[in-house]
Amino acid sequence: MTIHTLTIAGSDSGGGAGIQADLKTFSALGTYGMSVITALTAQNTQGVHGVQVVSPEFIAAQCDAVFSDIRVDAVKMGMLGNAATIAVVAERLAHYQPPIIVLDTVMIAKGGHALLDPAAVNALREQLLPMASIITPNLPEAAALLACAEAQSEAQMRQQGRELIAAGAQAVLMKGGHLGGESCPDWLITPNDEVCFPAARIATRHTHGTGCTLSAALTALRPQCADWVETVAKAKAWLLLAISEAERLEVGHGIGPVHHFHQWW
Repeated sequence: MTIHTLTIAGSDSGGGAGIQADLKTFSALGTYGMSVITALTAQNTQGVHGVQVVSPEFIAAQCDAVFSDIRVDAVKMGMLGNAATIAVVAERLAHYQPPIIVLDTVMIAKGGHALLDPAAVNALREQLLPMASIITPNLPEAAALLACAEAQSEAQMRQQGRELIAAGAQAVLMKGGHLGGESCPDWLITPNDEVCFPAARIATRHTHGTGCTLSAALTALRPQCADWVETVAKAKAWLLLAISEAERLEVGHGIGPVHHFHQWW
């Protein structure tokens, strides 16, 4: 049976992140991808140059069009932008109740452009965090969700993951890319377990869309795996290859995208 995966996120006109990265990931990992677009961005490898938010009413219409006709096996949420978008997405997901929900807590683009209104962080934490099967914050995003200082060690990462579980998350993948050093450890925190996924830092600047791509990979792979441990392990292994092959794409003059189809061409 074909797995059907839905991304609810913003569009990246440069093709490296957002909806475009999600759909590439879904296809590369053998699922049928669908989309609900929350915002349009004028974006390339050198940054975000403009954002046009989609109305809550049309976001709801997109959700209804997909869910009313097509079985949805897993949903990924990325850029939501503001509290009004968060509210309508939460309401539609509560109505349709997809079995797997991955929340990528997108707040800031690689170049520093804000992708979530700071006033909407509380809405994200209160309305979507408890609904998600797993959330995937990087260290600045975890700190924003908890209103605390950014983690500076793996011990602090684990502690913040536990605090997010206490705040209502079902599972947390704390991403350690912002830690200094030669490694990029991620920690999967659940109510019953804490598992480390170590990885060596790859010497490349081409990491545009890695957060979107990882969360989309989790969305595509979870219906194919026994649990989150297996899912994260497979998603991380695939993403590391996508990053290591990124130089081959020669896209743009800034921070280029990862190679989603490194297995194929």
